[in-house]
Amino acid sequence: MPKKIYLEKVILNTLAEKSQTLSIAESCTGGYISHLFTQHPGASKVFLGGAISYSYELKESMLGVKSETLAQYGAVSEQTVTEMVEGALHTFKSDYALAVTGIAGPDGGTEDKPVGTVWIGVAKPGKTQVKKFTFGNKRAQNIERSAISALFMLNNLIKDSGK
Repeated sequence: MPKKIYLEKVILNTLAEKSQTLSIAESCTGGYISHLFTQHPGASKVFLGGAISYSYELKESMLGVKSETLAQYGAVSEQTVTEMVEGALHTFKSDYALAVTGIAGPDGGTEDKPVGTVWIGVAKPGKTQVKKFTFGNKRAQNIERSAISALFMLNNLIKDSGK
């Protein structure tokens, strides 16, 4: 039987080979992405840690998200995830960062931002990429889909950096 390949392990190995680090800012995934990385032995060579910042207050104090951004655009927005990922990069002094904010469900959605709306950001110094996803209305599925999408975005940013 072939050995199972985990994308987060590929990312850890790639960053370890380059002696680079990663930090994470999670909201709607509640630490799930951090768990995916830390379940692998040797993760501490790469994974510095991060923030599970559910509240506005922690987004501001831990990640430097501006209160004006939260007031004007809300926690689930392109502007907020951009400030979260760039805040993680700066605060935790990592080579790469990943951030996720969204509405996992099953409630909390609005007409503008239905359940399943998720913003993901990945960054390295000088380059930030942000993307909006719309998943379904099942909480566990939304958390898993957010994590997988974030890992793919991060992996692509790392691969693009190697060129």
